[in-house]
Amino acid sequence: MRQAFITMTVMFSVVALSFMNSAIACPFCNPVSQTFSEEFDAMDVVVLANVVKVHESDDDTASPKATFRVTEVIKGNEWTKVGQEIVQPYYGDGSKERTYLLTGTDPPSLMWTSPTGLSEVGQNYVKLLSGLPKDVSRLEFFQDYLEHEDEMLARDAYDEFAKTPYDGVIALKEKMKHDEIVKWIKDPDVPPSHRRLYFTMLGICGQKDDIKMLEAMMESSDRKEKAGLDALLACYLLLTGEKGLSKVDELFLKNTKAEYADTYSAIMAIRFHGTDAKVIDRDKLVLSLRHMLNRPNLEDLVIPDLARWEDWEVMPRLVELFKNADEKSSWVRVPVINYLRACPLPEAEEHIAALKKIDPDAVKRAMTFFPFGKEKDADGKKEEEDKAKTDAAAASVVPSLIDPT
Repeated sequence: MRQAFITMTVMFSVVALSFMNSAIACPFCNPVSQTFSEEFDAMDVVVLANVVKVHESDDDTASPKATFRVTEVIKGNEWTKVGQEIVQPYYGDGSKERTYLLTGTDPPSLMWTSPTGLSEVGQNYVKLLSGLPKDVSRLEFFQDYLEHEDEMLARDAYDEFAKTPYDGVIALKEKMKHDEIVKWIKDPDVPPSHRRLYFTMLGICGQKDDIKMLEAMMESSDRKEKAGLDALLACYLLLTGEKGLSKVDELFLKNTKAEYADTYSAIMAIRFHGTDAKVIDRDKLVLSLRHMLNRPNLEDLVIPDLARWEDWEVMPRLVELFKNADEKSSWVRVPVINYLRACPLPEAEEHIAALKKIDPDAVKRAMTFFPFGKEKDADGKKEEEDKAKTDAAAASVVPSLIDPT
């Protein structure tokens, strides 16, 4: 299966690069869909309505329809009013007691979206959205709906967190409900994507008493206990600091029996600490990543990080990796070349020239699919070139796209 990931390197390198450069959202969260707030901002009209009549279809191929009557206008009073009737495709049970959400665009002849049924709590939820602040303080409202019994609201609240920059989540620290977060983490029915958010939050508001719980999960052989391991490890290191690295190293990086997904989760956690968390010196993180150079067939996972974090001390080791690669491990050669291309030391160019004689195709692939920019001007401003070099080195291996759940 790992080889399949390697063969996708070129196809997904651009995607990986854009992903690494964005870093704009909760680091371990995956937004599921457009939030209600985003939808409302994009629409001209937002209303609540009830079913007045379900229409009989004369054609078996036609979509069933119903007439809805507007009961409340949330947005767009200039385009609609209470009492207006709207005919829309409808697949519900015809209950006239239930309230629906409809949104419309392109006035004055509005095009309406499909109706969405709302619970009583849901009605209140969508009506409150327009009054929320636009800054990160709005998360305090959504926190109350995380894991709500109304799954649609819980999903929307999660997406609001998932799309918030990490610094914005940190800003909620004093308002975070620690005990609720721990309860959700321990709940085996909470999906891994949500669990990642809660580990992210616990890393911000957690206490020393939480460390033993996290260690037990790290050491567990139960996959459910370890779900969201990348975020779990990031949380653990936030609470333990540098001294927690030794346990992560022993369990996942130095341990040759560690599962691939677990090892990759540990690498993701260390990447997070090297780019976002800033609580552990990068020099210490690099030492942890170096353990991967002793893991045959997994070395390429960290070569881009070593280049991005300018660990040039391992250059001789990587040159030997290139030289010793065989048909089964030749994929390591492109990351090594891009590491050397990113390195400013004069011997790096000498190594590239020597390695080109061993495998000119690998060097050509590195040059073709991961080109660097040119120097910006004659004054020696090479920021654009340097950034392109480290970005290309970082993008030269596909596992950054793998979800280790």
